[in-house]
Amino acid sequence: MLSAFLSAFRTPDLRKKLLFTVGIIAVYRLGATLPSPGVSYGNVQKCLDTLQGQSTGVLNLLDLFSGGALLQLSVFALGIMPYITASIILQLLTVVIPRLEQLRKEGQAGQAKITQYTRYLTLGLGILQSSAFVALARSGQLFQNRCDQFPIVPEGTGIPNWLTLSILVMTMTAGTGMVMWLGELITDRGVGNGMSVLIFTSIAARLPSEGWKIKTNEGWGKFALVLVLVLLVITAVCFIEQAQRRIPVQYAKRMIGRRMYGGTSTYIPLKVNQAGVIPVIFASSLLYLPQLALQFFDQTNPGKTQAWIQNNLVQADSPLHIVLYFLLIIFFTYFYVSITFNPTEVADNMKKYGGFVPGIRPGKPTAEYLDFILSRITLPGALYLGIVAILPNFFFIWLNSQQFQNFPFGGTAVLIMVGVGLETVKQIESQLMQRNYEGFLR
Repeated sequence: MLSAFLSAFRTPDLRKKLLFTVGIIAVYRLGATLPSPGVSYGNVQKCLDTLQGQSTGVLNLLDLFSGGALLQLSVFALGIMPYITASIILQLLTVVIPRLEQLRKEGQAGQAKITQYTRYLTLGLGILQSSAFVALARSGQLFQNRCDQFPIVPEGTGIPNWLTLSILVMTMTAGTGMVMWLGELITDRGVGNGMSVLIFTSIAARLPSEGWKIKTNEGWGKFALVLVLVLLVITAVCFIEQAQRRIPVQYAKRMIGRRMYGGTSTYIPLKVNQAGVIPVIFASSLLYLPQLALQFFDQTNPGKTQAWIQNNLVQADSPLHIVLYFLLIIFFTYFYVSITFNPTEVADNMKKYGGFVPGIRPGKPTAEYLDFILSRITLPGALYLGIVAILPNFFFIWLNSQQFQNFPFGGTAVLIMVGVGLETVKQIESQLMQRNYEGFLR
């Protein structure tokens, strides 16, 4: 990996792309630390110091993806999550709405239209989410009413309250639009997928502070053991993320005009983790619903139902929480793979261009064969996602502490960081191969 980056810096055009990407990342991190107008930055820091890294409930995952910007209500507080949510919604609606399915089949023009719809939906979600977070900050529930003595959005400043809140919402929504634009700039003029690189940057920005918290609270012994376990998990994730089942495909020779086409051999790569990190995000979001519902009840005098939900569904070290999380990930893995990979469509496209799997008849038998292979490799992929995702829960039990509930060393964070890192390195290597290809003839 290091040799690929060194070779890229020796190539002038690739060096420009890498430096451009680094510049965009610097702008993104600047916006993540820049406070929004109307927010008391001093009170935010006092509140974060008071919490000392303790759990902030439903906002843990969102704050991790924003690089810590959410709890500070900075300009880029929402990060890239509205865009991710909009992309997932459009991808799911493509299966339901025939018009979107038709656009997807139209190629580049249809994909450009879907991208435009995604941008509009991102801004709409940005308005809704920023309004919700500003309301939570003003009521004190952003930190579960543990920082009431430090108001995040102070009142009595001489400016009408509605104007301050409106400017705050518009600023955070505009920040979402700018983050989306920065991600597209990286995709077009930089290296790697822009949105993925920004998520990678947000999670990586939390590594030093969260690691130091573990060292400060648990000592050097557990800190060193955590680092060893993290390296083992990253190694396993790298191995599984690159694992794939290659289905051989042979194309028959065809005479078109006076030229002969076809007769080549290729393969269909079916990854063991075909669904990526999406099932983990779905399962995490669904498990956050009970905790979100608790915010609407009286926290000073909780009833038996609230106490049971808190102890069994919300607490990360609860056996029921861990089992539900694991089963939800398996369910959403099968669900997402079923809507993103259509064996019948793949078999029809192969038949249309004269392709066939050796030993399997084209058409329906090929679709059944692909569906059988996909169902066989989805199970280990789902189990792998579930095991990696629940590893942080066992860290909580081992450390006997809930204050690391959002630490970026396991689960979703590791999957995203390893996946984005591998994808970026592969893209750099492919561009290097295009520029420095050595053929058989010299």
